[in-house]
Amino acid sequence: MNVWRASSQHPGWPMRVGPLRVAAGVILLRPVRLRDAAAWSRARLADRAHLEPWEPSTEADWTARHSKSSWPAVCSSLRAEARKGRTLPYAIELAGRFCGQLTVGNVTHGALRSAWIGYWVSSSVTGGGVATGALALGLDHCFGPVRLHRVEATVRPENAASRAVLAKVGFREEGLLRRYLQVDGDWRDHLLVGLTAEEIYGSVTSALVRDGHANWA
Repeated sequence: MNVWRASSQHPGWPMRVGPLRVAAGVILLRPVRLRDAAAWSRARLADRAHLEPWEPSTEADWTARHSKSSWPAVCSSLRAEARKGRTLPYAIELAGRFCGQLTVGNVTHGALRSAWIGYWVSSSVTGGGVATGALALGLDHCFGPVRLHRVEATVRPENAASRAVLAKVGFREEGLLRRYLQVDGDWRDHLLVGLTAEEIYGSVTSALVRDGHANWA
């Protein structure tokens, strides 16, 4: 028996989620693994200009932080948090190949039953429905096997592409967080968006299929 799957601390982990067919191809979510190192590093280094303006600032150099040798520590930390029931760290696969990450964090059960969700995808797959489909799969997993009631996310007001993805899967804007997070060298405002289980008709992925944005794989 898989110990993680049986743990009451973290229902729904480490299940694979999907597949779902979007315009770019068939996608699914699966737990991050150590052998993702090369693909992860290659994507992060190639897409620095695409990713860095939207991610939290750190003092570490981008190239050093995203070298292949950095991944084992990152992956081990994510999986340790998963074992403790606090995080669901997923790789996004397109046609069997790594193309990004989706992470559900600060997973809280009890009376709150909430978490935040975040994602990134390689620029080579943007516009093909990968981010939208992956987010829909992640939300259905949160509201289904993980048994959450609310999922939230934050996004910079200037990030029109990410705001469109969040809106497409049903997130609604709840307010503006002033100078919320240090991003791209300064304290940036972020929009808070949220979604609760009561707001979903059927499932998030079925809504995408009904609206013609995806198909069952």
